[in-house]
Amino acid sequence: MALEIWHNPRCSKSRQTLALVREQGLEPTIIEYLKTPPTVERLQQVLAMLALTPRQLMRSKETDYKAQGIDDDALTDDQLMASMIEFPKLIERPVVINGDQAAVGRPPEQVLEIL
Repeated sequence: MALEIWHNPRCSKSRQTLALVREQGLEPTIIEYLKTPPTVERLQQVLAMLALTPRQLMRSKETDYKAQGIDDDALTDDQLMASMIEFPKLIERPVVINGDQAAVGRPPEQVLEIL
């Protein structure tokens, strides 16, 4: 079963979540999603695992959210996912994926449910 984390090393919650995973004796594949954004297909899979809509996984306080017009309620899920891939800092972090389960590490302890 593959274990991965969508990680931003500059984010304290992301670093705390990675440390928590490692404390469990696990070593995930680290995906620095700002450098390597997910594909549309992978984003769809993870959203389904999380049972979230694209907008629910977006960081609405990021400057690009309003600057790019992503706050427009008329945008479709496909348009939102395209924006998340073009501007990956819009993706809430960290996301831990364990096989067919995923959790957002906010708070970090939330990922323990899927480990």
